[in-house]
Amino acid sequence: MANQSGGCPSSAPGACRPGDTLYQEYGLHEGSWVALGQLCRGDGPPQAAQPQVTPADVARAFQRIPLPALRAKTQPADKTLINFDTIFYVEATPLHRTLTLLGQRVDLEITPATFRWVHGDGTTTETTTPGAAYPAKDVLYRYQQAHVTVQHHVEIVWTARWSLNGGPYQDVAGTVTTVGPDTPLQVAEATPALSGYGH
Repeated sequence: MANQSGGCPSSAPGACRPGDTLYQEYGLHEGSWVALGQLCRGDGPPQAAQPQVTPADVARAFQRIPLPALRAKTQPADKTLINFDTIFYVEATPLHRTLTLLGQRVDLEITPATFRWVHGDGTTTETTTPGAAYPAKDVLYRYQQAHVTVQHHVEIVWTARWSLNGGPYQDVAGTVTTVGPDTPLQVAEATPALSGYGH
């Protein structure tokens, strides 16, 4: 009769890896079962679960990312007039940052969402646009007091979305606010000019 073989779990000690099962293999020889040896089968120890990156982990990381404190610009640049449309703008663009959290890749798309223009005379204006240089007039302000030098700046509120290991994006909880440096701006009074013909 041809040999046949089979196996069953054994409680005998062996050199299997943790998680594997030690089998005693038998073969059928001339009508009788004979032991052929032992073997280990299985996938070894279970793989450790990958740490889970949570939205809270990403929100905390977002708060720690250095973001630029941008300088507000005006036109006219150094000196303006009372009751004159002074243009305000800042060169703020979306940012991309890649982090590694718990051994996994996290991509962040960071967007300047709102802008608080501090004019330096006790007033502020809030917009959702960064403004632009002339000829655009997206963000304007008229100073009312002459013969002063104000210190103006812009405060930017940043929001973010995140993606885990190239997956879909979702919003990050919370915002980050940056405060730009003060910039001096002299406010003067327009001087009327008279013209005419002499006699």
